[in-house]
Amino acid sequence: MLNDIFIKPFADMAAAPDFLLQVLWEGLVSGILYALIALGFVLIYRSSRIFNFAQGIMVVFAALTLVGLHALGIPAWISVALTLAVMFALAVTIERVVLRPLVGQPDIILFMATIGITLFLIGGGEIIFGGENKVMITEELGIPTGSVLLEPWGGLLILEQKDITAVLVAAALVVALLVFLNRTRMGRAIRALGDDHQAALSVGISLQTVWVLVWFIAGIIALVTGIAWGARAGVSFALEVIAYKALPVLMLGGLESITGAIIGGLMIGMLEKLFEIYWGQPLLGGNTETWFAFVLALVVLLFRPQGLFGERIIERV
Repeated sequence: MLNDIFIKPFADMAAAPDFLLQVLWEGLVSGILYALIALGFVLIYRSSRIFNFAQGIMVVFAALTLVGLHALGIPAWISVALTLAVMFALAVTIERVVLRPLVGQPDIILFMATIGITLFLIGGGEIIFGGENKVMITEELGIPTGSVLLEPWGGLLILEQKDITAVLVAAALVVALLVFLNRTRMGRAIRALGDDHQAALSVGISLQTVWVLVWFIAGIIALVTGIAWGARAGVSFALEVIAYKALPVLMLGGLESITGAIIGGLMIGMLEKLFEIYWGQPLLGGNTETWFAFVLALVVLLFRPQGLFGERIIERV
C-alpha cells in the first residue's frame, strides 16, 4: 500500500515522461480557466467587499447569449460585440437595481443579493435560451480545432489547437487586466477602493462607476471563459458547476490577491489532474477531480487561513 502511494506514482512519471507532460498540459489548460473565473471574484470583492456568488452563472449566461445571438443569423464576431453590450447592460442594471440601494448594508445582505442575481440569471437564461445543451460556435469564431503532435523523449504529446488558443487568449487577457489595473486611472481607482474604501471615497472616486466597471470586467472574463469551456464541453448550465472550481482557487490564493488567483488556479488545475491520474484512478477508482481541489484548499487554510497570498489581518483590541 505504501509503495502504491509513495513510490509507484513517481516511478510511472519517470517511466513515461511524455504522458506526464500530457497530464500537466491538460491541468494547465483547466488551471488557467479556473484562474480567469477566480479573477472575476477577486476584482468584485476588492472593490466592493461583495463575494459574487453569481460569477459562475455569468459564465453560462454569457456563453448562452453568444450562441443564442448567432443562432438568430447574426455573424459570430458581431454576436461577440452584442454579448459584451449585454454584459455591460447587466453590470449597469446590477449596480442601479441591486447594489446601490444596499450601500451600507451588512456583507451578508450583499452576498444574499448575489444569490438572488444567480437565481434570476438561471431562470431568465432557461426561459430565453432553453435548458438543452448547445454547441459553441468554435469554427465561426476562427478558433482552430485540429491538433499539434509533438514527440518529446520519443513519445507522443497531443496539444489541441483550441486549448492552445484558450491558453494564449487567457494569458493575454490576464496581462491586459494587470496593465489596466496598474497603469490606468480607473485601474488605480479600483485598487485604491480595494485598499481603503473610505480614503478612496474621500478623494472623489465614484463608487457607482467603479462597481459598474468591475462587474463589466467580470462579464468580459465570463464571456472568454464561457467560450473556452464551451469549446471543450459544450454550452449548458452544467458549466456553472465547473465555474465553482474557482472557490478553492480563492481559498488557496487569497480572496483579495490577483497574483494568488492566477497562481492558485494553475496549481489547482495541474495538481488535481496529477492526483487523478497517478493516485485517484489506481487507488480510489477515479473521479477525484470533483473534490481534490476543495480538500487541498482546506489543508492550506488549516495552516494559513488567509491563503497563500492573502494578507494577514491583525486586529488590536
